[in-house]
Amino acid sequence: MAKTRVMYVCGKCGNESPGWLGRCPRCGEWNTFEQQAAAPASSPERPRPGGRRSVPLGSVTGQDDPRIPVNSGELERVLGGGLVPGSVVLLAGEPGIGKSTLVLQLAMYLSAKQGRVLYASGEESARQVGLRARRLGETPPDLMVLAAPSAEEIVAEMEAASPGQVLTVVDSIQAIRLEERAGSAGSLVQVRDSAAAMGRVAKETGTALILIGHVTKTGAIAGPRVLEHMVDTVLYMEGDHYHAHRVLRSVKNRFGSTNEVGIFEMTQEGLREVADPSEVFLAERLVGASGTGVAVTLEGTRPMLVEVQALTSRATPERVRRTANGFDFRRLLLLTAVLSKRVGLRLGHQDVFVNVVGGLTLGEPAADLAVSMAIASAALDKPISADVALIGEVGLSGEVRSVGQIERRVQEAARLGFRLCLVPRSYGRKPRAEGKSELAPVRSLTEAMRVLELA
Repeated sequence: MAKTRVMYVCGKCGNESPGWLGRCPRCGEWNTFEQQAAAPASSPERPRPGGRRSVPLGSVTGQDDPRIPVNSGELERVLGGGLVPGSVVLLAGEPGIGKSTLVLQLAMYLSAKQGRVLYASGEESARQVGLRARRLGETPPDLMVLAAPSAEEIVAEMEAASPGQVLTVVDSIQAIRLEERAGSAGSLVQVRDSAAAMGRVAKETGTALILIGHVTKTGAIAGPRVLEHMVDTVLYMEGDHYHAHRVLRSVKNRFGSTNEVGIFEMTQEGLREVADPSEVFLAERLVGASGTGVAVTLEGTRPMLVEVQALTSRATPERVRRTANGFDFRRLLLLTAVLSKRVGLRLGHQDVFVNVVGGLTLGEPAADLAVSMAIASAALDKPISADVALIGEVGLSGEVRSVGQIERRVQEAARLGFRLCLVPRSYGRKPRAEGKSELAPVRSLTEAMRVLELA
């Protein structure tokens, strides 16, 4: 009987060590090694002579990978045109954000239009999956459910149904266990080896595989970091539980771009795609109120107009607060300091609150000008015209700097009827028409306030 070896595995990168280490030598993280039982290593097979498998690169065809069409234009956008047969997709997000709903809707559509689909649930019973499917619509006969947290059973079902099976869904990878490996479900070895076993069968049979993953408190995917390197595509579903909108973001895609996002809305009938998010995020805007500005952000390659709200109120000198919702807190501190030093706004004894409407998170610097002007509007109690969009990054000297793809941002603002767009001076020396929107190039925050009649 082979003796079981004890190994220590890094929870971030999957690096193995025969003894415990305080810091991983591969990824540099501290206190990430956990004890795992590993099977004895077997001697590798020697390569057989004469078994040449290399081919000239010029003989490889450059045709695009075939795609499986899905039922959502937003999902197709993120995937790069649809599912690729034999690909492995990892979908991660917070609990209750809508991962299982999105994948179950996809499974129901493909089983009705393309062929057999297997939904393997390691956390819910078949009855629970059936109840959720009936809330989403009529259940197709080719949608099979397997309620078993066993990687061997899932692999056996995938091999038995091949060819003809279009998609296999595993919900979730942290609940699946490989019997031949030691450790409980969710451990580093189990997550890695279970995903490898199912991914191998998916590649051999040409079945698309979607793995649903949990995230940790820090927002990272639970399990070893090597899991993200094993799959072809990594998708994150983001959103606020108090808002209906969800953002599906691609952070890795071997078959498409990682600069695309999909916008969905959670309803009683499931996730509904939002084809025009700009109109949705601006639908309830209060015209004529001070402390509001419209930022033109770029999510992937899609420009979106988002309302930014700001509020200032008198505070005690001992306790001045800065609060940001949907905007980087450190960036807010920088902008308030620039407004105080370069523009002369007296914010030292003012509480400043910034909120991005709709539950979105603005992470790019192009929203700096909109946030700054919203704060100035709130502090001076002067509204910004409702038909003005703001584009630009703000530097420490109070200058307005250029950002990428301004043309696309201005065109989106013009499509929604915005009369004027404030843009960095480097984009255009003179005001000119871009579609139906007039451009007002500004060099600094002080100049922007004069154009907006705030100074």
